[in-house]
Amino acid sequence: MASDEAINRLARQIDAARKSERFMVNPEEVAELRRQGACALHQICVEFVSSLNSKLSQSVVDLSPATYAPEMFRPSDVNLIQISSQGRQMQIMFQATPQLFSMEKFRVPYVLEGEVRTYNQGMLERFEIRSRLLFFCLDEDAAVWRFFDWRGPRTAVVDGDLLASLMGQLF
Repeated sequence: MASDEAINRLARQIDAARKSERFMVNPEEVAELRRQGACALHQICVEFVSSLNSKLSQSVVDLSPATYAPEMFRPSDVNLIQISSQGRQMQIMFQATPQLFSMEKFRVPYVLEGEVRTYNQGMLERFEIRSRLLFFCLDEDAAVWRFFDWRGPRTAVVDGDLLASLMGQLF
């Protein structure tokens, strides 16, 4: 008889295949989902920067690009969002997966992949850049940005708390 671990692993694989296979037949739906994912990630950054600037005596946290529209997503190139303050940088790079969806680097099907990198001048002098992997994952009825910290390993939803934690490590 199969062990519970083997059964659980197979059940996860079957669930993941079922979730991702519905996107195999509709590239237009995946393209739209990717544009929505890019806008959702930018909106998380907008809310974080806006909230942080509202608490500061002077607005010193910048977001680039300041606005983002679905047509700004580059499906065949790298997309970049940057948050900066006083020489401290948070760069969020993301791009479409080579296939309509992937499970190559993360166990949940995803259509966008990327990385958030944080650094300051002192870190650059030591050749140190911190990073977390990002994935725009497909779920039963929604899609959500998740990060993966390979050092943990740990994963969670990308939100303002994550950005605050990563930016806070730079000060």
